[in-house]
Amino acid sequence: REKKRVITRERVLEWYDPISGGLGAVGGLEMLKEWLVLRGEAYSQEAREYGLPPPRGALLVGVPGCGKSHTAKAISTAWQVPLLKMDMGALKSKFVGESEANMRRAFRVVEAIGRCVLWIDEIEKSLAGATQGAADGGVSSDALGALLSWMQERQGEAFVLATANDVSQLPPELLRKGRFDELWFVDVPTPTERVAVLK
Repeated sequence: REKKRVITRERVLEWYDPISGGLGAVGGLEMLKEWLVLRGEAYSQEAREYGLPPPRGALLVGVPGCGKSHTAKAISTAWQVPLLKMDMGALKSKFVGESEANMRRAFRVVEAIGRCVLWIDEIEKSLAGATQGAADGGVSSDALGALLSWMQERQGEAFVLATANDVSQLPPELLRKGRFDELWFVDVPTPTERVAVLK
C-alpha cells in the first residue's frame, strides 16, 4: 500500500494491480513462460549466495495482439512483485530538459520501490524521434540517452520488460547484449497455442 501511495504521489509511473492466475493465465508462449520462471529464481537467496546476478529484463517484439502486454501483467503476479508502467510519451514536456528530468525522477522512484517489474509498452513509438531525425528537437534522443544510462548503471532489482511491435524502429544501442537478459519474438499463436488461449 505504501509503494502504491508513492507511485500515485510522484505521477511519473502507473501502478497496475496483479492479474489472477499469473503466467498460467497466458495461453501459449510456453518457452517464454518457462524462461521467466527460471529467471525469477535468480531473485532467491541461494542464487545470491551463488553469485548469480538479479534479472535485468527482457524485450518482447512481435505482432500486435499476441500477448506481450498480457505477459507483462502476468509476470508480476508470478513473481509477487509490483507492476509499474512507464509511459515515456507522457513524460515528455515542451520545456527544454524537463522530459529528461521526468525520466530521471521515474527511475529514482523505481530504484526506491525495489524489486518490481517496470513495463515500457510500445517502446519504439516513444523513441521514434531518436532514430528518425531530430524532428522533436532532440527530446527523444535525450530520452534514449537517459534510458540507456540508467539501464547500464542501475543497481536496483527492477526487471525491465519492454514491448515493441516493430523491431526495425528500435535504436541499435537498445538491442545491445547486456541491456536486456534476452530478446523474444512473439508471433501469432500456433493451432495448439490457440486452444490454450481459448481455454
